[in-house]
Amino acid sequence: MLLRIAGVIVPVFFIVAVGYAYGRRVRPDLGTFNRIVLDVMAPMLVYTGLANKDFHLAEHQGLIVAGALVVLLSGLAAWALARTAGAQPRTLVPVVMFNNSGNMGLPLAMLAFGPSQFGAAVALFSVSSLFHFSLGARITSAHATTRELLLSPLMVSSALGFASAFSGVRPPEILMTGMRMLGEPMLPLMLLALGVRLTALRRSDVSPGLLGAFARPLIGLGLALPLAWWLDLAPDARAQLMLFAALPPAVMQFLLAERYRQEPQRVAAMILLGNALAVVFVPLALVLALQRQ
Repeated sequence: MLLRIAGVIVPVFFIVAVGYAYGRRVRPDLGTFNRIVLDVMAPMLVYTGLANKDFHLAEHQGLIVAGALVVLLSGLAAWALARTAGAQPRTLVPVVMFNNSGNMGLPLAMLAFGPSQFGAAVALFSVSSLFHFSLGARITSAHATTRELLLSPLMVSSALGFASAFSGVRPPEILMTGMRMLGEPMLPLMLLALGVRLTALRRSDVSPGLLGAFARPLIGLGLALPLAWWLDLAPDARAQLMLFAALPPAVMQFLLAERYRQEPQRVAAMILLGNALAVVFVPLALVLALQRQ
């Protein structure tokens, strides 16, 4: 069990460590890179994962429902926590609702469960993205326009991916190959960028950032365990849900907080600390996920 968990964790954190070392030395500007990832690579990865002929939507209905409930119920719990702790709900709630199911969750799922289960991880990422760039953006800022949210590349690719999975209609394989080649490099590149982002962590950010950093995986796991039992998920789906629920806050939430000027420094601290704490919570989730595999 320990060797299997190490085989999942070590490659991911090795890439993050390389990004951290590179960021300390070079201090790269990630603005253009982030836009390319959000507008091109992530949509391609989402679409090809959902439209893959080996991905059958009906087989993952229970998991998709469970993932959606984890996201929505996490938001309600975070709103209550924000009111209790005196934090800004528009700052804390999206951090707790939305996790790093893309740049950390997808490579972890690939390593932990193999290519045959990758479509399930993409489905969870797509559900989270649909909520993130609609409801999440609306929570972060009341000024986000509906047109802007609905026409974002990730929203469009997710909708088209689910349509292809449902109907079986997809582009010719020669085009799908090119689309996969555009999407798959996102995984190591986003881990590298995550390491670069960790260089921005300051001591003064630690205290306010710990609330969101701990709340995200603790609330997620606290919801996923009873939901997996209540929905009677199969072992493979239960394992995917445990990993999804324990992931740290989404890096993309910082982009939204910065765009809408919703305490971006505090959001950055929560995200950076949360991703650092993943070294504790991800192994815990994998123990829960793999113990019956």
